[in-house]
Amino acid sequence: MELKSNVPAGPIEQKWTKHKFEMKLVNPANKRKYTVIVVGSGLAGASAAATLAELGYQVKCYCYQDTPRRAHSIAAQGGINAAKNYQNDGDSVFRLFYDTVKGGDFRSRESNVHRLAEVSVNIIDQCVAQGVPFAREYGGMLSNRSFGGAQVSRTFYARGQTGQQLLLGAYQALERQIGLGAVKMFTRHEMQELILVDGRARGIVTRDMISGKIESHVADAVVLATGGYASVFYLSTNAKGCNTTAIWRAYKKGAAFGNPCYTQIHPTCIPVTGEHQSKLTLMSESLRNDGRIWVPKKKGDTRSPAQIPEAERDYYLERKYPSYGNLAPRDIASRAAKAVCDEGRGVGSTGLGVYLDFADAFQRLGVDKIRERYGNLFDMYERITGENPYQVPMRIYPAAHYVMGGLWVDYNLMSTIPGLFVLGEANFSDHGANRLGASALMQGLADGYFILPYTIGNYFASNKFEKLSDTHTAYKSGESSTAARVQKFLSINGQRTVDSFHRELGGIMWDFCGMGRTEKGLQTALQKIPTLREEFWKNVRVLGTGEEINQSLEKAGRVADFLELGELMCLDALERRESCGGHFREEFQTADGEALRDDQNFTHVAAWEFAGDAKKPVRHVEPLAFENVHLATRSYK
Repeated sequence: MELKSNVPAGPIEQKWTKHKFEMKLVNPANKRKYTVIVVGSGLAGASAAATLAELGYQVKCYCYQDTPRRAHSIAAQGGINAAKNYQNDGDSVFRLFYDTVKGGDFRSRESNVHRLAEVSVNIIDQCVAQGVPFAREYGGMLSNRSFGGAQVSRTFYARGQTGQQLLLGAYQALERQIGLGAVKMFTRHEMQELILVDGRARGIVTRDMISGKIESHVADAVVLATGGYASVFYLSTNAKGCNTTAIWRAYKKGAAFGNPCYTQIHPTCIPVTGEHQSKLTLMSESLRNDGRIWVPKKKGDTRSPAQIPEAERDYYLERKYPSYGNLAPRDIASRAAKAVCDEGRGVGSTGLGVYLDFADAFQRLGVDKIRERYGNLFDMYERITGENPYQVPMRIYPAAHYVMGGLWVDYNLMSTIPGLFVLGEANFSDHGANRLGASALMQGLADGYFILPYTIGNYFASNKFEKLSDTHTAYKSGESSTAARVQKFLSINGQRTVDSFHRELGGIMWDFCGMGRTEKGLQTALQKIPTLREEFWKNVRVLGTGEEINQSLEKAGRVADFLELGELMCLDALERRESCGGHFREEFQTADGEALRDDQNFTHVAAWEFAGDAKKPVRHVEPLAFENVHLATRSYK
């Protein structure tokens, strides 16, 4: 396998403009001859499908929800970054580029990140034109707020519902194309297999989640925009349906998997309360703009927060990182929270929590102003916890949230399989070892609206395509393997539920490949996961049949993939013998507990190639060069 990044030559600020000019074009009359499959209907998928259809391509879009509106992009709360510099506070395209490379702990590809910063300014105009109700100042100008890892205010937002409002904008664009007949929408369809013909991606096999019908779909290119895989931890901020199946199928067909161990732990999540929980709930990072994070200075202090005087509180982020304070990047803020809880200074019944306190903000700005900015988040917190955050501080603790790893893609967003493009969180591309807040929505829309429509045209114009039908042996083989997999799940008839296996896997992943990782712990996980996977295939119980709505069957397929992915994540974490961003190997840290990178040996992307079942995958390397942002020890102090 050869990793060709296909980054154009020239100064970084000219690469994308130059590349767009040099790429081949498909004339408007010919675009209707090409069919594109888009799997996923979140921000990346919906924006890509709508834009490609607007250009004239024939598009088929698939999602497992009953409507594209239910894509998990809807859960994003705090905002979307763009280098508009509306606040005149020193922001620029280069500063957004710099902050993102630094925030990712110098483990991302410079050219992709700079393009993302360039495109960010267009995204806001696009979304405003669609009617997205961004917050505005009194005079009507778009408002901005600050986010972790930046010293400027560049985050556009719609209260605490930014993801929902952006998704509705993309959804409307998508529905327009559906109405025009340019997009054929397949809801309640789950991708089960990627089809290759002559080494190129030429379609998918899906299962109709209502009837159970297994069928093939033919295309000239396939776009995966299926989100991340943090649900491998069982308890995460992701929706229960989020999974890895689409990208895992592609990986097993030859798509390299980039940096699978790079997972992000979000610092502001409602703490775990018991075994009854099947997911966790995020409190937006935007709350760190006005909320102050603290714990008691004294171990074991169980007094109510109101009884703890100011002198006995430790505002630990403000103390350790005075330049950024409560807006330190997510990985740093998460580890700092874990550290004070490990010292015995955590709050709440479990001791796994810290306070997010708005008392100063209420006094400075007034309750009404805070309610205007974050009201829906405060309401959500009260409904879940039964505590009124207007009266007592919120309690938060880190939780699995986002993944920076994903399928490896080149500058054109194409994987190592020709014709397979990967967008948004499903690829490894822009965030390095840690994602800054409000950058996920930015990347998803950048990929779908402004990057893929150029690069996929170049792919079509550069290749010839044989006309295929679903009677081709490749499609029939994919259908047969999918049917056999379904039947295998149904025939095991074991004693354990799918969820029990998922919960056990999640515990292994969190304990040994979570916020802190060690060589011994990862080796332990690599012994436990294959054993658990072996038991799964002997003892899982999947009720019902394959010819009906069967959520147990759906979960079984997803958990089977997680059991394989989890092993790859641990293997990748073991091989990366350094700490960087969200990948914190406890053996590699500075004297004051910060991540200690090994730039001499690990300034690269690790891209894994599937070598066959029961065989160790092959680790490939894409070297990373830093010509515009020089390698430096990341400091937010």
